[in-house]
Amino acid sequence: MKDYTIIKPKFQPTMKSSNLLVLSFFLIVASCNQEPSTEPVKPESDSGSVSSEQVPIPKMASEVTGPASGNNMSKAYVQMVGRMAFIWGYPLVNAHNRRIAFSKAPEPCLIDGVAPFAPIGYNAMLTSYISPDETFITCPNQDVVYGAGFTDLDKEPTVFQVPDFGDRFYVYALYDQRTDEIGKIGKQYGTKPGFYMMVGKNWKGETPKGINAVLRSSTSLVFCVPRIFKESTPEDSIAIQPLLSQVMFYPLSKFDGKMQTKDWSKLPHVNTPQSKGPKKESPWVQPALFYDQLPIIMKEVDPLPGEEALYAWIKSVWDAASKDSTLKKALAESFVVANNEIVDSLFYFKYNGRNIGNGWTAPVNASQWGTDYLNRTAISKSSMYQNTPEETQYQFKEMDSNKEVFNGKNMYTITFPKGKLPHVKGFWSLTLYNAQHLFFPNPLHRFSLGTKNKSLQLGSDGSLTIYISFKSPGKDKESNWLPAPAGTFSLLLRNYWPEQSIIDGTSVPPDIIKSK
Repeated sequence: MKDYTIIKPKFQPTMKSSNLLVLSFFLIVASCNQEPSTEPVKPESDSGSVSSEQVPIPKMASEVTGPASGNNMSKAYVQMVGRMAFIWGYPLVNAHNRRIAFSKAPEPCLIDGVAPFAPIGYNAMLTSYISPDETFITCPNQDVVYGAGFTDLDKEPTVFQVPDFGDRFYVYALYDQRTDEIGKIGKQYGTKPGFYMMVGKNWKGETPKGINAVLRSSTSLVFCVPRIFKESTPEDSIAIQPLLSQVMFYPLSKFDGKMQTKDWSKLPHVNTPQSKGPKKESPWVQPALFYDQLPIIMKEVDPLPGEEALYAWIKSVWDAASKDSTLKKALAESFVVANNEIVDSLFYFKYNGRNIGNGWTAPVNASQWGTDYLNRTAISKSSMYQNTPEETQYQFKEMDSNKEVFNGKNMYTITFPKGKLPHVKGFWSLTLYNAQHLFFPNPLHRFSLGTKNKSLQLGSDGSLTIYISFKSPGKDKESNWLPAPAGTFSLLLRNYWPEQSIIDGTSVPPDIIKSK
C-alpha cells in the first residue's frame, strides 16, 4: 500500500495581491464604521419571505430553461453526449429501420421463405414454428406460431382480429417505437374474440360499430407480433390452421365488420441478398447513419414526461455539430465508440437485467421500460421485442455452476425436482442458441424442450433432467437431449403467463451442472 502526502500549496503574495488584501481590509473596516441605515425595512409576506425577491421555482418541465443556442462546446463534451444519445436512441432507431424494411414488402409474404413480412398496416403469419434459418430477429422460439407487421397510425388506424382460441394460449404483443407494449391482448387477459383497433395519439375519429376496444399508441409505429402456442404434434399443426387464418391486421378502410380470413400457407417468398460468413442478425443500427437518423426519430417520438430536458440536451449538440465540421466528426466517432465499447457487450445475457439466483439473469421491466435505457438497449441488442414480465418471464444463462462459459464439447444437465417445473399458467420452454443468438441446426431438428414436448421422460423420483451437449447422451436419453454446437452457446428459459412466484423471484430455475 502506498503512502500519499498531501502538499498544501503555499500562497506567495505579490505586489498586486498585497494591494488587494490591503484594499479589502479597508473596505471591511469602512463598512463596519458606517452609520446604521435609516431606510425602512421591507415588510415580509405572510409566508415569511419577501415575495418581490423570490425567483419562481419551476414546477413543470416547460418552465425549466434548456441549453442556450450557440454554446461553445469541446470535443470531449460533444462525444460524451454522443455516447449517451447512442445508448438512449439505439432501440428507437432499431425499430425505425425495421419498419423501413417492411415498407418494401410488395404484399404479405415470407422473406427468404422463413420470416413473416408485410406492407405497412398489414401482417403476415407463419403456419408452424419459425425456421432455424431465420436471421431477422435474434432469440426466436419454437413454441409459438409467429406473425409480424408494422403500422403507420398517423396515416391510418389499424384493425386487428382475435379469433376464438378456446383454451389455446396466445398473446398479441403490440410494441410502440420505444419497444414498450401498448395493450393487453391475450389468453391471460380474457380477451373477447372479435375486432380491435389501434389509433395514433392524435386520432379523433369515430369508432366503427363492431370494434370491441380501441388501443391508442403514443407513437405512429407499432410492431405487431401475434404469438400462438402450438403443440409439437402433427395433429395440432392441422388443428391450428383455421385459427391462424383469422389472425389478420389491416387498415381501417378495409374493415367491413366481417371476420376476414387468409390462407397463410400460400404466401409468396421474397428473397434478399445473402451475406457471406456466419449467419447473424441484420445490423439494424449503424453508427455511420446514426447522426442523420436520430433527429428523424426524435420528431417521430415525443419525449416521455421528464424527457424534455434530455431531448433539448441532445438537440443542442446536434445543432452545434451541424455548424462545425470538427465537432460533427467527433460526434460521429462517439457513435462508433459507444457501439464497440458499450452496446456490443450488451449482446451477452449477463448484462441483460439483474441476477435472480443460480447464475440466471432476468430483466425486471421488459417492454415497460420507462427510463431504464440500459436494459431497453440491452434487450434491443440481444433479443429484440420481449413480452412484459407478467406475460412472459425471460430468464437467461451463459455459464455453468462453475461460472465457466457454456461449451457444447462438454455435457451439461439441468434437473427440475418433482413438482418443481416452472410455475406457469401458460407454458414453459428451454431454448438453446448459438454464439449469434440464433438456432443451432442439428440432426434432431430440435431447438428447445418444454411443455410442447410430450415425449420427455421423467426420472424414477419424478424429476425431469435435460441433457445439453454436442454429442448424444445416449439413445435412452435422447428424448431429453437439447443438442448444442461444439462451441459456445447460451440458454433462455421462457415462462409464459408465469405464476407470481416467478415474477417476484421466489421461484428460481435450477443451476446448470457440467458433468465430470
